[in-house]
Amino acid sequence: MVAISTPFGFSSTAAEVLRGVDLHGRRAIVTGGAAGIGVETARALAVAGAEVTLAVRRPEAAQTVAAELRETTANSRILVSRLDLSDLRSVAGFVDAWSGPLDMLVNNAGIMAIPELEKTAQGFELQFGTNYLGHFALTWGLHAALAKAKGARVVALSSLGHLFSPVVFDDLNFDFMAYTPIGAYGQSKTATALMAVSVTRHWAADGIVANTLHPGAIATALQRHTGGLRTPVERRKTPEQGAATSVLLAASPLVEGVGGRYFEDCNEARPVARRPADLTGGYAPYALDPDNAERLWLLSQRLIREAMG
Repeated sequence: MVAISTPFGFSSTAAEVLRGVDLHGRRAIVTGGAAGIGVETARALAVAGAEVTLAVRRPEAAQTVAAELRETTANSRILVSRLDLSDLRSVAGFVDAWSGPLDMLVNNAGIMAIPELEKTAQGFELQFGTNYLGHFALTWGLHAALAKAKGARVVALSSLGHLFSPVVFDDLNFDFMAYTPIGAYGQSKTATALMAVSVTRHWAADGIVANTLHPGAIATALQRHTGGLRTPVERRKTPEQGAATSVLLAASPLVEGVGGRYFEDCNEARPVARRPADLTGGYAPYALDPDNAERLWLLSQRLIREAMG
């Protein structure tokens, strides 16, 4: 399989990637769309003409961001809806309230390196439950809306952090293993990557594909538990650059019909045999393994059914 390459790279911005792309009449959801690279993802999609829903935990606070986006993009179709990914009942409420087709689902929101073991409302380890399982439930619940779009794309934001752990199927919630903040984060980001494989495998016949990505090192509130961004300055990105790969996968014609792949710097990444000491890039084979993806796909459905009664 030939790796996908594009004219864009490390320094490209979301605006550059979508220059000349017309998204009028298309609808997008960006989780965590009121902060960090989520704002810049929403901005680029809105400039291209899409209706964009910012799916956020605190909708009142997000209204200020939405107003700024409406003004600066000259697009009045910037909406705000409440979504708490750490609570599956909130996810179900969001899904129930959605109507009509959905062209682009950007699963952008996330938390990182929670210092102590915490659980979601339904008892899942907080990073796995928020970064992965909440997004899985959202994506699963919106299947019909995505299918109606006849060519929908799902974008799953993983991270280089996935290199710190595969999915530990026998102890997802650290009931037996000692909890480590980065290990839990790594597991959640591996799970996120695997979801892109399964969505493409199971839903391609419905016109739905998914891809996963590492956005790069961007200084945002995501690092508040790690003492801030420690990546060398020359390898850091601005939020506008960090959003570039997300919008490429969400809307660029350059990756039309492509699914189940891992991207970084606007190009398909390479697999690595072991974690690079300098964390310069690439993905672990376990993060795109089809057997792992299928096992997690089936397990996730069961976990949600049991948690929701």
